[in-house]
Amino acid sequence: MAARGHVQDPNDRRLRPIYDYLDNGNNKMAIQQADKLLKKHKDLHCAKVLKAIGLQRTGKQDEAFTLAQEVATLEPTDDNSLQALTILYREMHRPELVTKLYEAAVKKVPLSEEYHSHLFMAYARVGEYKKMQQAGMALYKIVPKNPYYFWSVMSLVMQAISAQDEKLAQTMFLPLAERMVEKMVKEEKIEAEAEVQLYFMILERLGKCVEALDVIRGPLGEKLTSELQSRENKCMMLYRRLQRWPECNALAHKLLLKNPDDWQFYPAYFDSLFHLIDQSWSPPEDGEHCPEGLVHHTVAEVVRFVEDRIKVEDCKESRLLRGPYLARLDLMHRLRERGLPEESQLGDPLELMVQIFGQFGDKPCCITDLKLYLHLLPPDQHVQFINRLSEAVPLGEPADDGLHFPDDTNALQRHLCVCQLRRALGLHHALHPDGKLQLIAELKAHYRHGLKFGTNALKTELQFSDMYCLMAAHVYIDLWKETGDEDMAWQSLGLLLEGLSHSPSNAQFKLLLLLLYCQLGAFEPVVDLYSSLDAKHVQHDTIGFLLTRYAESLGQFAAASQSCNFSLRFFHSNQKDTSEYIIQAYKYGAFEKIPEFIALRNRLNQSLHFAQVRTERMLLDLFLEADIVLSLEESVKAMSLSAEEDDIPWDNMRDNRDLTVFTSWDPKDRQLTEEQRRQSLEEESVWLRIRSLTLRLLACLSALGHSQSQQNSEIGNENGVLEKSSLLCSLLTQLSQTLQTAAQTADKHVQFPLLGPPSTRLSAALASGCCQCQAAALHLSVHLQELEAAGLDESSELQTQICNTFKSLVVQLQEILNKCKGDFLEMTGIKLKTHPSLLENLVFFVETVCIVSFVVSYCAKILRPLKTSLQKKKKKKKDANTALPVVVCGFQELTAGLQDLLSEALELIKLQETMVTALKLAALTLEGHTQEEASFVRSAMDKVQSSYLRSLQEAADLLKKRAETIKTLKI
Repeated sequence: MAARGHVQDPNDRRLRPIYDYLDNGNNKMAIQQADKLLKKHKDLHCAKVLKAIGLQRTGKQDEAFTLAQEVATLEPTDDNSLQALTILYREMHRPELVTKLYEAAVKKVPLSEEYHSHLFMAYARVGEYKKMQQAGMALYKIVPKNPYYFWSVMSLVMQAISAQDEKLAQTMFLPLAERMVEKMVKEEKIEAEAEVQLYFMILERLGKCVEALDVIRGPLGEKLTSELQSRENKCMMLYRRLQRWPECNALAHKLLLKNPDDWQFYPAYFDSLFHLIDQSWSPPEDGEHCPEGLVHHTVAEVVRFVEDRIKVEDCKESRLLRGPYLARLDLMHRLRERGLPEESQLGDPLELMVQIFGQFGDKPCCITDLKLYLHLLPPDQHVQFINRLSEAVPLGEPADDGLHFPDDTNALQRHLCVCQLRRALGLHHALHPDGKLQLIAELKAHYRHGLKFGTNALKTELQFSDMYCLMAAHVYIDLWKETGDEDMAWQSLGLLLEGLSHSPSNAQFKLLLLLLYCQLGAFEPVVDLYSSLDAKHVQHDTIGFLLTRYAESLGQFAAASQSCNFSLRFFHSNQKDTSEYIIQAYKYGAFEKIPEFIALRNRLNQSLHFAQVRTERMLLDLFLEADIVLSLEESVKAMSLSAEEDDIPWDNMRDNRDLTVFTSWDPKDRQLTEEQRRQSLEEESVWLRIRSLTLRLLACLSALGHSQSQQNSEIGNENGVLEKSSLLCSLLTQLSQTLQTAAQTADKHVQFPLLGPPSTRLSAALASGCCQCQAAALHLSVHLQELEAAGLDESSELQTQICNTFKSLVVQLQEILNKCKGDFLEMTGIKLKTHPSLLENLVFFVETVCIVSFVVSYCAKILRPLKTSLQKKKKKKKDANTALPVVVCGFQELTAGLQDLLSEALELIKLQETMVTALKLAALTLEGHTQEEASFVRSAMDKVQSSYLRSLQEAADLLKKRAETIKTLKI
């Protein structure tokens, strides 16, 4: 543990065994050892805290907290106890308690540099910037070291960044920070680069670009040495902000002379040129053009400069630089955009691209470079361009099938680049189906031929020819989507599995396999595929949606819960981790990184994916456990779910999904557009709002059920019930409005590219009728409250209304179940056909049954005491009428109807399980495939079959539990 390394306490020897046990994860032995030590040394505070750590790690949080507070109230000042308490509070996610510890320690030992610095870091963990500023200055007064002074300055900057009032930041916090740094500058006490960086940050935020420029160019700027061209980059940025285009142009020109391959300076060079042209700028007649030197203010000068760079490259015998060649194409693109005739001075774009291919075609970067400028070619030159490139590819003698294959990896890379460019120009998409099948055969042949170049490759290395395999899979998908022939999807799966067997680390193969399995309704094989991607840190946010979108909708409830937990672990650790990053940034003077860490934390907290997994995980927990393992009330309490609080930042929602994670060579007209991105986010937000409101309504129902139990025990709180009733009505109104918005969104029928964002469950949910049925069930709770207020003897009309809703719910559930009827998997002749929409409808049915069962359980809680009360009244009046109230009869019909419905659903699932199990996939002949190809396709089919069976089994298990719950509901 952290504390052990620098313990100066005489009790160190006694405490060492406890530290060792905790370090090794033997928490029970650590507790026992601490107890032994405390019997002999009752005042050994550190032993008590170490025992608390052991208790915390064995799940006894309350005991641990009580023990820790016993020590904390004594305000210890020994290093051992303080460090141990810090570790404990961190594990409890209570960093605010650490600040109180060190505040007390600093009061008792006011001259301790260590305790003051620990106090500063404790404030940093909880974001108390004002107190950080004060702690930093207090530390500087005790030990006048520069870092401590600048900790205080940075804390002022953080107050400015976090201030709600921008005016306050600009008029108070930042000017004060500026004065504090200027004081050190005047006294010539600036020592480190970090201090100059901080000064620059303050001036930049104040908008004092001229002053910042003076700092960078002056003697202080000489301290900026950690990054290459740090001063130049900062000057360039400031020139652009100040719109000093002559200086910007001259500096970019100067830097490109030094390094013509540094791409970041070309955009600045070209942008400044066009700004100078727009301003009709001309150089002074005498003297320098500007402080930075020569300015190129005409297109002719810039064209000449770029051409000169290329001539220099052409004369070189050493490695060629791509920068100048790409700069020429970029300049051509900009000139064409502005309609300037000088474009012709640069030459024919086809010839320029052929030249680039000749120089760099054997590099994987060539395709990404040229793809950016394909729009410069007119459509009638596309085939000519590909033919010209093909002539420059050295291929060997024709093989038995008449195809020419490359003899080395350089030739392979050139040929692969041509194939990728052909697809990017839309030539693959223009082929008729037979032409596409011929193309696939050629790509597969090239893929398998290229494997010989990677026979000695490690498992972690990719094969040289992998892109042929991926492209062939894409063409199969094109055929599937165009013709509707699902056999193409199976061929694509088989090919990708073959590719994965040769390149086990190819992430693109795994991602496309993952997508195809989900499209075919199989989630089971996806879990291992996603796990093998080994997503790191922020990737859980950017690509996590690929996993969580399909898990629940395809009936894999257990896997869905695990997937959500997997993502949530990352989001929850983000808070703690970011605090540690900020502390490290303070320690090492990386002040410019601190706002970045804060921005990252905010970005993740406001993430759409975070809100989705949080909501779905809680709904899943309720569906799987509420009224089965625990009551609905206990389940809601266990997850600290509050109906009143909506913790989703709707106004600041961030869509952090990486929608370009799949490698794609599609032409621009088939790529994801910004409008489609916006529509995807809109659809995701509407679906999330429906799910969030459903969750909060269930929490509200639970609270009303709890209040009902309290009233029955005569501990009722009438005001509390009224508040919850009012909240229930408000949430139901919001749900109705959201469902109207959802219907309008679904009516747009927005289609996304297969490799773009997945469509939400929204349209399918509305079409199945599950949203409407769930809303009707939740609305029933309002009528039940009205019935509770009126009593059974004064509410015949209301009872009839409730009974009609009961009947309507059974009818609606029957309609949803009818939409699940059909073969989930079927063999038609020699082909296997999937029906994932039936599986998705079954999941909607299961979820709706869960929600209806919660409402029915609440009904029983309301009706039971009402029926008892009515019977007591009849006894008193000696009323001989023993007929049951209408609503009670209706309730009994409802529970009987639900039981019959669930029996029918379980029979349907059992029938499907039998049919799916009976499918003899080995009997499929798979004509036209080699034995190896057929084995991979069958492997994919086996996985899909197994996944469907698992989904059916999980749905059946959950419905059986719900049926048992409904059976027990007696009034």
